[in-house]
Amino acid sequence: MATLRFSFGTMGSGKSTVALQIHHNLSNRQLFGLLLTTLDREGKQVTSRLGVAAPAVEVTPDVDLYALAVSNWPVHYLVCDEVQFYSVAQCEQLARVVDELEVDVYGFGLLTDFRGELFEGTRRMLEIADEHVPLQVEARCWCGARATHNARVVNGVIVYEGDTVVVGDTNESEAPLFGDSVRYELLCRSHFRTGDLGG
Repeated sequence: MATLRFSFGTMGSGKSTVALQIHHNLSNRQLFGLLLTTLDREGKQVTSRLGVAAPAVEVTPDVDLYALAVSNWPVHYLVCDEVQFYSVAQCEQLARVVDELEVDVYGFGLLTDFRGELFEGTRRMLEIADEHVPLQVEARCWCGARATHNARVVNGVIVYEGDTVVVGDTNESEAPLFGDSVRYELLCRSHFRTGDLGG
């Protein structure tokens, strides 16, 4: 029986690394599957901060994931990175892939956005997935406590309002020549609430 599994964690918890490992292991068993991503910092591929990467199908808002699976038949599995950015309809399409095509789907995503609220795709996956798997790699706040929040830092200050999707990274980088410097900082709940970056 096929399963819809949703694995989640903060940035830095190894989501993309595990997604790449599952895809690698299954494809090495002569199974054919699709690796999917959306808004990856490197484009049409799944990348891990450990330096591992693989080409992937980019999921844009107009992609019907059920139709994608059917058009690539026979497909044995789907590995979906960044599912927090999928629409409710696309999450439903993944469930349909599992139920009607009997194809295993492995979804990976962030639990909450920079405001500490569930993403639309995350909420739907939590509602419909057969399995919910918190990732075991615990990212840490600057204070050493378990990081539970992905804080958005714009020009050195935590922000709590703005567009839900703004692509950035967890690394400090040089100030851009034009526009705002946007990055994400992993924080515990307490330091997220107080806006303390430990500087």
